[in-house]
Amino acid sequence: MQKQVKKLLQKHSKLTHSENMKVVSHSQRPLGEWVVQTLMIEGIDVPFKYKRTKKYQSLQGARVNLTYYPAIEVVAGFEIEIMKVVRIKRA
Repeated sequence: MQKQVKKLLQKHSKLTHSENMKVVSHSQRPLGEWVVQTLMIEGIDVPFKYKRTKKYQSLQGARVNLTYYPAIEVVAGFEIEIMKVVRIKRA
């Protein structure tokens, strides 16, 4: 684990860092000036979301290291648990 990740984890208690996680599905959709990236990780039923300013190469099938925290998103009146990604890096 890098120094940057250790500092983030010490500063924010709700952050979680996971390494070598396999991406099952990766979708990208435009939202204004941003592109919302949604990942589904093997063995986890909650989507991982983050934003970028432009499209990114597909991460489907790749292994990634993620730093994230749980959040709630309201879609059509339903609360859905998601994981907000703070940092992502290919493993």
